[in-house]
Amino acid sequence: MQKQKNLENKPKRSFKMKLVIFFINLFLILVACSGLYVLFVFLQMPSLDSVLHETREPAIVFMDKNGREIRADSRIMGAAVSVDNLPPHVWQAIVAIEDKRFFKHGAISYRGTLRAVIINLFNGKFAAGGSTITQQTVKNIFLSKDKKVSRKIQELILSMWLENRFDKNQILDLYMNRVSLVGGMRGIDAAATNLFGHGARELTLAESAQIAAMLKAPTTYSPLKNPERNMKRAKIVLNEMARQGYITDAEADMAMKNLKPATQSADKNMFRYWTDFVKDEVESRLGEINQDLYVYTTLDGNLQKRVAASLSKNIGEYQGAMVAVSRDGAILAMVGGDNYQVSQFNRVLAPRQPGSAFKPVVYLVALENGMTPDSYVNDSPFAIGDYNPKNYDELYYGGITLATAFAKSVNSVPLKLTKEYGIDAVLNMAARLGVGANLKREYSTVLGASEMNLLDLTTIYSVIWNDGKSVHPYSITKITDAGGNTIYTRNPSEEITILQPETVGYMKDLLYTVVTQGTGKRAYTPNVLGGKTGTSNDNRDAWFIGATPDYIMGVWVGYDDNSPMSSKITGGTLPATIFHDTVE
Repeated sequence: MQKQKNLENKPKRSFKMKLVIFFINLFLILVACSGLYVLFVFLQMPSLDSVLHETREPAIVFMDKNGREIRADSRIMGAAVSVDNLPPHVWQAIVAIEDKRFFKHGAISYRGTLRAVIINLFNGKFAAGGSTITQQTVKNIFLSKDKKVSRKIQELILSMWLENRFDKNQILDLYMNRVSLVGGMRGIDAAATNLFGHGARELTLAESAQIAAMLKAPTTYSPLKNPERNMKRAKIVLNEMARQGYITDAEADMAMKNLKPATQSADKNMFRYWTDFVKDEVESRLGEINQDLYVYTTLDGNLQKRVAASLSKNIGEYQGAMVAVSRDGAILAMVGGDNYQVSQFNRVLAPRQPGSAFKPVVYLVALENGMTPDSYVNDSPFAIGDYNPKNYDELYYGGITLATAFAKSVNSVPLKLTKEYGIDAVLNMAARLGVGANLKREYSTVLGASEMNLLDLTTIYSVIWNDGKSVHPYSITKITDAGGNTIYTRNPSEEITILQPETVGYMKDLLYTVVTQGTGKRAYTPNVLGGKTGTSNDNRDAWFIGATPDYIMGVWVGYDDNSPMSSKITGGTLPATIFHDTVE
């Protein structure tokens, strides 16, 4: 009874107190849940080691014969840059527009975050962000761009870790080397190379402002795709740099006058067919590639530009390809088509019928058997069984010299020479020159009916202008790793004499006659040593192979689907013109 009385006398909690206790408990539960959620998010974070060790496909950097970079394959980053090795205006432009208090605040800018919240509330949508350069660096290195609460928590944790692990300059270095601005590549050096044709260390004040202008939205403010927007925002960057004391007003005004649209220069189409070709060569020599490589090639960059320009200027509706080889076989230029973005098919390597461009093989047999350019032959209709090809213009000249028959590219004479010396002699000569593997043992082969590619055909002529010595085309002189250690060096094989000097001399005379008096006159310039035209049946392929003192060059024109071209297109027209425009 006493116990019941005591219970009745115990003061009861008021409703207000109960409400306070409820909210305290709710708060503690929310804190505990939030802590558990943060722990869960933390456990899902990526490895912090990925800051310094990023898994990626090995890069191959291709160099020309003078050691200049022409293109990089699979490279996702430009050259490493830092605050210490850049002109100050480069990183100052970035800080001025992206995070002006970067050197004063910690991982998070509370002032910037509050300002962003106010702006977003005022606009009724997400119109501004308050991320610091540290937070942006975390996004670039670790996180996806998903706008999730978990990602934002991870961003804050990682930003604090980054600020404790690195100093401000190191964080800025990480940002400049990892930010993605152009074509999936990372770093301002890659952007500078792609947009302005030189690395970040050579960026002018105006160019630096244009790079910094892209950071807000790379595509929207690209000086390549949206130059007007880029230059407008670059002016804002320059004004901010002046206002914050990085540059003077006069320097800002001068830089504004130097703003201009970018012209992409790094990944030019003219080099793509070549680097694809060389990459295949690298893989055939080294097997699986598991480290960064520098491949020093035989390419003559200046000649490659002339070759690409001449092809683009003249090709019209057709497809075309060109290759240039030095006397010892170094491939100096290779363009497998007019537009790599439209078609990656390298037409230099496409098997096609060479037509009359194969005839020198037959004439070499005749010259080795004692004939000379002044020897007389009979140009008259030829038939063997059902095979009775005609001359191109269906005209016959009767008794003519070997030189005239070669210059006018008549068909009957090489057929008659083959009949006299034997088709095996022709096939053996082709094998000695390095192109006999896939030739058919038929008379039609004499007139170029057996297919071969442009590089192989050009090799035939290279042997002639290499004074009759063997030629094995090559594209690589050496390969090194990223540290400069040599992995491969070309070890040239000893040249073998294939043709005797007298035979070579006569053949050079015949080839010179073609460009001075025969079907290849359109190719002639004072520095052209000679050449030969070729046209396959129904004008499906047109060829010209000629030589200068520095190289032997082959040109092919046709359709990819092997359709006939206009009857006006022969080896002596469009291909000879392309050759002429390149070498003049």
